[in-house]
Amino acid sequence: MNNLEKTLSIIKPDAVERNLQEEIKKNFIDNGFEIKNEKKIQISKSEAEEFYKVHQSKPFYAELCNYLSSGPIVVMVLEKNNAVIDNRKLMGATDPTKADEGTLRKKYGISIDKNSVHGSDSIENAKIEINFFFKS
Repeated sequence: MNNLEKTLSIIKPDAVERNLQEEIKKNFIDNGFEIKNEKKIQISKSEAEEFYKVHQSKPFYAELCNYLSSGPIVVMVLEKNNAVIDNRKLMGATDPTKADEGTLRKKYGISIDKNSVHGSDSIENAKIEINFFFKS
């Protein structure tokens, strides 16, 4: 059954700062993802606030927005069957100390805040997030 999906992936400032983009992209490709679109950008704090507005009520919201806008990021549209779920599995738990071996956050994450990658958590959010960075 063909269940081709797109999802958004962000290589966060901590990983870009450590120059891990190519290594992380290779992990996606090795796991069957096709990178359909990508760009390296730096977003403003207000753009980060808009992007993360689903988390507005959470205590970590301000810190999250400060962090995402603190340096360059690489945003990518990934495509494969079951892209959203498979990307979530590949990323691992938000807290790198709790992430499974072999996951991106276990390999590259520094802390729960600086966990190197973001991925859409649903097909609906993937569409919204992709449109946020790649307005059609």
